[in-house]
Amino acid sequence: MIRGRKLWFLVLCAWSAFASAQVLPSWNEGEAKARIVTFVQAVTDKKGKEYVPPAGRIAVFDNDGTLWSEQPLYFQFVFMLEQLKASGAPMPDPHDQKALLAAMGQATSGMTVAAYDRKIRDWLAKARHPKFKRPYTDLTFLPMKELLAYLRANGFKTYIVSGGSVEFMRPWAEKSYGIPPEQVIGSQQEVKFEVKDGKPVLTREPKFAFIDDGPGKPVGIYRHIGRRPIAAFGNSDGDLQMLQFTAAGEGQRLMLIVHHDDAEREFAYDRASHIGKLDKAWDEAKANNWIVASMKSDWKKVFAFEK
Repeated sequence: MIRGRKLWFLVLCAWSAFASAQVLPSWNEGEAKARIVTFVQAVTDKKGKEYVPPAGRIAVFDNDGTLWSEQPLYFQFVFMLEQLKASGAPMPDPHDQKALLAAMGQATSGMTVAAYDRKIRDWLAKARHPKFKRPYTDLTFLPMKELLAYLRANGFKTYIVSGGSVEFMRPWAEKSYGIPPEQVIGSQQEVKFEVKDGKPVLTREPKFAFIDDGPGKPVGIYRHIGRRPIAAFGNSDGDLQMLQFTAAGEGQRLMLIVHHDDAEREFAYDRASHIGKLDKAWDEAKANNWIVASMKSDWKKVFAFEK
């Protein structure tokens, strides 16, 4: 009888280990993965006190550095600099977001949104990352894509909330992440409606209507979603206010920061970086027991193309 119980216990342990491996398979077993799974189970258990109806299961994700790489320069900035160079416009400091956006706004003013969309798609098809020699859209993080799918499978609605422009993200976000254009929140250039050659079009204006970064992220969430998220994912100080806004709600909350600490498989940087600086947000994560997911320790694979 005792031997039978022991065998049954071993079978249960083996099944538990197998079941865990099927959830977020590119995540190593550890605190980060366990806390994600525990949170999802809590908010989806109809009999539990932390249950959240599907309408309230909102999860927001930063893009640069959270869903794909961002070094040695934000990928959209690489695109913008190449476009500015081709146009002959003055070249701003590549690390100065406001100056770069202003210059790009001037250079593309009067262009239809459809023409700009084609430029983005053409560039993404041809451009290659300087370190990996692969298309930029190959540099999406496999563990985070699994996390997006896991949340949606459990009734969550997933949004991108990024400092990047919606025009740059929408052409490829649905294919790469399963996030449709209407669930992409980002910086927005002014556009206007007009009729050209007898056809109604939207054309780009020189100024930006909204910068979706830092304190702008909670504003963007309020304007576009109208609900406070219960889960937020970022990697830098630019995501701090979004994480704070999410944490301030009632009930179960999940805040996670991706820590880039793997120079071999990707890049290693945090407090001193000019791109994706993680300083104040890291301190707040430690103080408030948010999850800090180590790319080196918590992820079995970073990119799908890894052997």
